[in-house]
Amino acid sequence: MDSAAAAQFALGATLAACALATAGVLLYSSGRARRRDLIERLSRSEGPALALPPGSGGRRRRFTGVDRRVRATGPGRRLQAKLATTGLDLTPGEYVVYLAGLVAVVWMLASSVLAPFFGPIAGLVGVLAANAFLNQQRQRRTEQFINQLPELARILANATSAGLALRTALGMAAEELEAPAGDELRLVTDQLAVGRSIDDALNELAERLPSRELVVLVTTLVLANRAGGTIVASLRNLTTTLEERKETRREVRTMLAEVNATAFTIPLLGLGAMLMMNSMMPGALTRVTGSPVGQVAMVVAVGLFAAGFLVIRRLGRIEV
Repeated sequence: MDSAAAAQFALGATLAACALATAGVLLYSSGRARRRDLIERLSRSEGPALALPPGSGGRRRRFTGVDRRVRATGPGRRLQAKLATTGLDLTPGEYVVYLAGLVAVVWMLASSVLAPFFGPIAGLVGVLAANAFLNQQRQRRTEQFINQLPELARILANATSAGLALRTALGMAAEELEAPAGDELRLVTDQLAVGRSIDDALNELAERLPSRELVVLVTTLVLANRAGGTIVASLRNLTTTLEERKETRREVRTMLAEVNATAFTIPLLGLGAMLMMNSMMPGALTRVTGSPVGQVAMVVAVGLFAAGFLVIRRLGRIEV
């Protein structure tokens, strides 16, 4: 009888523990979901300084501890604002950890394939390449937004000609346009919904995606909002101008494709020459970089290749 009572007590205690554990898991999941929703709402309302990259959704984030420490610093906040303009689904903490892994990999690879002297140089190149990748992603997203500006101006012109307010017209454009214009305009409408002025929200949009075309459109909308009156004629004329600039930019980009390819070919030729020399004479780079004179010569050579790359890129950059 005592053993049966003990068994029943143990079974009851086990069931109670399982029920408490299940309730705890459900409560924990509910709290995390509410916290994630709160962070997303605050991110949308606080602008690019706190905004998550578009498309972040509810993906589980990695390296949250590193992310908190990075966001607490000035460079981390600037990195967060930069990531928010690239469209990449990355947090500052994830980017820093991935960058550290990239630097470690290229450092070890260059040290083993070429010579230990090239490890730090490869690590520095990895950091610069990662920053250039972010700039390229931001530029690509800006270019995509610029290509959508004629359609955006057309939608705003049609909406305002129908008698709709500018806030309503921006909401319609956010629903009809695809990313990145749709995502950026949704952020603008969310800011307007929490009480920000149209001027501040549009100027912040121009800061996130800097371009002459967007500045002209934002200036037109801001002036019309301040002075009142109709802006249909201005938007229709702006639509035509943006279409012409879009075609001009496409032609210029096509003509400069060969120049940009040459800029990337020159550093690759230098790397190929070092790999060929090291394969024909194993250990040659190690012996060369083993003396101060050889190290200075290698640094000068790398600097000249980098200068050639930057000069060609600068010559092939034409503002339209």
